Amino acid sequence: MVDSKQQWKAWLYLLPAIVLLLVFTVWPIINTVRMAFMEGYNGLAIVGGATFKFGIGNFAKVISFTSFKTSLYNTMLLCVLTVPISTFLALLIAVALNSIRPLQKTLQTIFFLPYVTNSIAIGMVFAAMFNIVGNMGTDGHDIIITAGIINNCIEFFGGEPINWINAGSSYWANITVMVVYIVWNALPFKILVLLGGLQSVNKQYYDAAKVDGTPRARVFTRITVPLLSPMLAYVIITGFIGGFKEYSSIVGIFGEDMGPAGAPRRLNTIVGYIYDALPKMNYGQASAAALILFAIIFVVTMINLQVSKKRVHY
Repeated sequence: MVDSKQQWKAWLYLLPAIVLLLVFTVWPIINTVRMAFMEGYNGLAIVGGATFKFGIGNFAKVISFTSFKTSLYNTMLLCVLTVPISTFLALLIAVALNSIRPLQKTLQTIFFLPYVTNSIAIGMVFAAMFNIVGNMGTDGHDIIITAGIINNCIEFFGGEPINWINAGSSYWANITVMVVYIVWNALPFKILVLLGGLQSVNKQYYDAAKVDGTPRARVFTRITVPLLSPMLAYVIITGFIGGFKEYSSIVGIFGEDMGPAGAPRRLNTIVGYIYDALPKMNYGQASAAALILFAIIFVVTMINLQVSKKRVHY
């Protein structure tokens, strides 16, 4: 406990961090809210003395744009598909790792490597894995001369190569690639959290179940999952928050066009929509979109917290 007469020293030590927090976190948030409610806000125009009407016009414009609706749909779809899949797979892998003694630390390190690797670099690797390079033949059809490892595996088992990410590829083929990548990229953190939770569980529960001859499936559903429910709630909430902010993974695979050649912005997300508005000086619309994204994340998080109160056992 710091003596009341010496508290000024504590505030002095905290002052640099507080100043940085105010300048680079608190003020940008306040300014974003301000710009969102200034209709047609433009940074260059305001320097020239222009004034802007206060209202919700930016929100109305953003919601009316087809590009924003597409971005919202893509974001929601990726969240709904990737969060449950990655959480379930992370739980299974964490349980398996917890039951393996030899090479456990080595396997943990291997599974955690994607978390500390640059997402853009990983996206480029995935793009090469799903890529198809073709050459136009004399009959007007593409002749595949090089294929990524995924299509090579498909051909090895007798299937036909699939156009996953190149020009002419379907929307659902693109979504499939993104789901595989996002799930793979989200697994390390979730495995780490769930594995830590498993290792802190009292082994007496499992010993009692073993004495009673309880089947493994019932042990998993009646002991493991309930005891891990706080960690599961945490990874689900953070998974949705991260999913709604998805952007870099799509850029890593499809580049700045956010879609295959010939279909730019097909896979654009809300964060991508905000970034697209900034170079056009549409700061008001970008701020409005950011607040809409914040509201969506807030509502989803509150719903998850309410569900957690009934499902989580501490």
